[in-house]
Amino acid sequence: MPQPDRNSKALARLRRSLLDWYDGNRRELPWRGTKDPYAIWVSEIMLQQTRVAVVIERYKSFLEAFPTVSALARASEQDVLALWSGLGYYRRARMMHKAARVVTEELGGCFPVSANDLRKLPGIGTYTAAAIASIAYGEHISVVDGNVERAISRLRGWESEDPSGEAAIRRKVEEFAGRLVDESRPGDFNQALMELGATVCTPRNPRCLNCPWAATCGTKGEHLTPRRPRTVTREVACALVVRSSATDSIQILLEQRSASETVMAGMWQLPFLREAQVPDIELRMVVRHAIMQVNYAVRVRSLAEDKLDQLADQDSCRRWVSSAEAGKMALTGLARKVLTRAELMPPNLPVPIA
Repeated sequence: MPQPDRNSKALARLRRSLLDWYDGNRRELPWRGTKDPYAIWVSEIMLQQTRVAVVIERYKSFLEAFPTVSALARASEQDVLALWSGLGYYRRARMMHKAARVVTEELGGCFPVSANDLRKLPGIGTYTAAAIASIAYGEHISVVDGNVERAISRLRGWESEDPSGEAAIRRKVEEFAGRLVDESRPGDFNQALMELGATVCTPRNPRCLNCPWAATCGTKGEHLTPRRPRTVTREVACALVVRSSATDSIQILLEQRSASETVMAGMWQLPFLREAQVPDIELRMVVRHAIMQVNYAVRVRSLAEDKLDQLADQDSCRRWVSSAEAGKMALTGLARKVLTRAELMPPNLPVPIA
């Protein structure tokens, strides 16, 4: 399919119809309408591989605790991870913390204004840099995420069942997106295209009748894509060990992951058991939990304090903590989920910052 020129009437119609649709249909999200690069940065990092519904409340809590980049820079890593708990991919939070310190200590608290300079900050790649630069500063640059790639691939009729063809399609999408982005409203245009992919041009059952590009779409929502790796299911068991303290408050036994772990290093979790099978009489609950391409079926067993020899790791660092203290710690998403369901901790408990 021939590529239209940037100034062609066809591209002008695509821009206008998408922005008109966005103006009348965009979702009201807490990070929309701001030009603050810090707030935009936080939202973009949180939204990576995380559902919007999950991010909304966590975004508000995060900005309440760390309202400025300098506040984030001053915080301890454990406080940052505590508020990130449940969002997953914790390297994002660590890199945000590192970048905040660079901005505060080396750049006088001011974010770079171009995508090229934003990419020099820790944890900010091409996509995030372009999103911040276009939304906060109006830089004429395109933003390409999975939603954008899918929408443009369908519009242009670009498809492939072969994984080796994905890179070629990605390059074509990026080149086309660069010519398509609206010069007068680049930030709104990029958000509109991402919104289209997220709410209308969805991976399955796209709502083509509601699409502003339906008349010129090359595939009408149906296009060939490579098969993705199948998820793996694993069964594990963890222990819920509680005791009453001298003040009659409930204490929970938590275990810290090693700093050398490649995933969730240094975070606090419920101790895992050596045996995945749990007798029905001792089974507290079963929790489904996904980490990347692995779906875990987690059996949670109530374990007495005198049976800790059944725990998988006998050399780990463990602590008895109160429910209130647990809510302020850097818990893994699984630990937070189990403690909340067991009514041992209120959901999304904010971390007080001094």
